[in-house]
Amino acid sequence: MSPHEFQSRFGVSRETLARLELYAAHLHKWNPAINLVSKSTLDDLWSRHLADSAQVFSLIPEGAQVLVDLGSGAGFPGLVLAILGVPEVHLVESDVRKAAFLREVARVTGAPVTVHPVRIEVADTPPADVVSARALAELALLLPWAHGMLKLGGTCLFPKGRTAEDELTAVQDSWNMRVERFPSQTDPAGTILRLTELSPR
Repeated sequence: MSPHEFQSRFGVSRETLARLELYAAHLHKWNPAINLVSKSTLDDLWSRHLADSAQVFSLIPEGAQVLVDLGSGAGFPGLVLAILGVPEVHLVESDVRKAAFLREVARVTGAPVTVHPVRIEVADTPPADVVSARALAELALLLPWAHGMLKLGGTCLFPKGRTAEDELTAVQDSWNMRVERFPSQTDPAGTILRLTELSPR
């Protein structure tokens, strides 16, 4: 996928595309030093990472203001969602080198981002309308973290691979939730889980 194919698919403005191109350029520059993403995926960055993150944007509930992204790494999906228009995004990333990268990209793109360079368990984030996490952990770990960060009535958005159903089965006896499944547009085996009404049993 090229930048212009991305623009056509997601309908972003030229200004937003330019900010994403800045992001991509910084990722190429920083990646050899701190291994933000697998080297094998850099050639297909616009599909494997940027589009994979951008597809989450349409699943964010209307009116959502605050998004907390757990284990942000290189900023997927949280930093992409900030550039696309989420008003307030908090990126939790304990690796200080990756956190420095996130801060720099937020600075050059003007993204509305706060970076928290701490472990998830001790992150001091405002109550979230949405909690997201990509390629971080199984639901058994994600749900307790997310539950402690969400506002009442909040939403979890978790892009998952082929293990999504197994992970849901593993937590069905310990969590109540409403589950919606959306096929990934970038990974034939992928599913985006949208979880609401989350509470421990």
